[in-house]
Amino acid sequence: MPTDRTVDVNGITLHYVEQGEGPLVLLLHGWPETAHSWRHQLGPLADAGYRVVAPDQRGFGRSSCPDGVEHYTLLHLVGDVVALIGALGEESAIVVGHDWGAPVAWHTALLRPDLVRGVAGISVPPSLRAPAPPLSLLRQHFGEGFYQLYFQRPGVAEAEFGADLPTTFRKLLGGSAGAPVVPEGGGFLDVFTDPQPLPDWLAAEDVDAAVESFRRSGFTGGLNWYRNIDRNWALLAPWQHTPITRPAFYLCGETDITRAFTDPTAITKAATDVRGIVDVPGAGHWVQMERPAEVNEALLGFFKQL
Repeated sequence: MPTDRTVDVNGITLHYVEQGEGPLVLLLHGWPETAHSWRHQLGPLADAGYRVVAPDQRGFGRSSCPDGVEHYTLLHLVGDVVALIGALGEESAIVVGHDWGAPVAWHTALLRPDLVRGVAGISVPPSLRAPAPPLSLLRQHFGEGFYQLYFQRPGVAEAEFGADLPTTFRKLLGGSAGAPVVPEGGGFLDVFTDPQPLPDWLAAEDVDAAVESFRRSGFTGGLNWYRNIDRNWALLAPWQHTPITRPAFYLCGETDITRAFTDPTAITKAATDVRGIVDVPGAGHWVQMERPAEVNEALLGFFKQL
């Protein structure tokens, strides 16, 4: 069974769940998630012979939510992963990330290849550093209503998501969505349906877990990840044109909303040792929850190559 633990790293406290013994596998969640989103991976990966650790990353769940946008750059997030590997008494890890957790995983492999046995991204592929600040490029391609631009305004998305937490998570986790562009005068949740009933893969208890978690943490910490997009671009300038050299794997749901603004084939330019690219037919953004058996099989197939 998973065990809850905490550890102090980099001036903050990280909560994590752990199960199994063997080579370390870190599972990094995205937005708006916590370690709970990996509930279907912990047991099967542990049973296959791995020490599986899923943290609530900074700004989420029972981990610290430091004040100040500047505390949520990719350098901070990668630093947390590096410190967590050390605090666990390990010298290296297989690092897996979903959604925002994927860029953290990709950049851990880029910045600290000595600590990464292999890296897998779910939903968000890696890409080489953009030629200009990313928010300006997103504004040109998708307009001011693109959700990542909407998230830049302090307090706006927080107020929308916090107004009715059960509805927020029914929509974000279980609803379907069109293009991630906020309608003029509306909010991000307007893009999503409110599923009645919930899809088969999402239990009411899982929505309740998200509600409880974000009632505790609030949304500002997680949204601050988005508010560092251009700052990340500036900080990562020294790694311009530098590829990921560690063994890499990418998986995505066939109907994932991120396909509207990411290029799955980008991994072939951003990584030099690609061990696999998997599309899961009929699956959406929350593929590790929607289709856990297929995701677990694919991840274990990648792990066995390392």
